[in-house]
Amino acid sequence: MILKTLYIIRHGQTDLNKQGIVQGRGRDTDLNEEGRKQANLFYKAYKTVPFDKIYISELKRTQQSIQQFIDLGIPYEKLSGLDELAWGIYEGQLSTPATKSAFLKLMRKWLDGKLDSKFENGESPNEVKERQLAALKIIMSHPEEKIVLICMHGRAMRLLLCLLSGKPLTEMENYPHQNLVLYKVTYNGNQFEITGFNNAEHLKNS
Repeated sequence: MILKTLYIIRHGQTDLNKQGIVQGRGRDTDLNEEGRKQANLFYKAYKTVPFDKIYISELKRTQQSIQQFIDLGIPYEKLSGLDELAWGIYEGQLSTPATKSAFLKLMRKWLDGKLDSKFENGESPNEVKERQLAALKIIMSHPEEKIVLICMHGRAMRLLLCLLSGKPLTEMENYPHQNLVLYKVTYNGNQFEITGFNNAEHLKNS
C-alpha cells in the first residue's frame, strides 16, 4: 500500500548552470530560456498528475520551474530546508583550476566521511541534512497529501535522496541529475522506495 508519492525534481537551467558556475543557496538566479523550455516540457508531461501539494525552496528558480502547476491552483509552500547547499565564498566564482581543485578536495573529504567539512561561509552535508529532516517532517505530517511535487536543487537533492533511501550521505554521488530531471519516490508507511530514477524522458519530447 502506497501512502504517499513524491515527485522530486531539480530546477530548470540558469545562466550560471550553463556556464558551469556554482550557485548555491546564496545565488537567487532566474531560469534562462533553456530552463523555461525544460519547465514547459515537464509541465506538458505531468500536468495530468493530480498533485495535492507543491513544496519548493525559497530560491525563485524552483518556483519558476513549476509555476504552471501553481497556476492550476495547486497549493504550494516554500521550505528553506529545500534550499541548495551553501557553497560560501565559492558561490558565483568562475571555474578555474584553483576552484576546481578546491571542490575536488572538498568532495574527497565528503566521500571519506568527513561530512562536517565545508567552505568558508558555506554549509556542510550534515548541516543540510538537519534542515532537510525538518522540511521532510513538515512534508510527511500531512497524510491527506497523497501526491506531492517537490522542486529543489542538485546537491541538496542528492543528499535528500540519501536520507530517503536510508543511505549514508557519503553515497550522494550515486544519484546523478541534470536540470529538470525527475526522481519518483513512494512511501508505504514504513520506508521510502525510489521507483523512478533520474528520469529525463520528458525532456526528449521537444
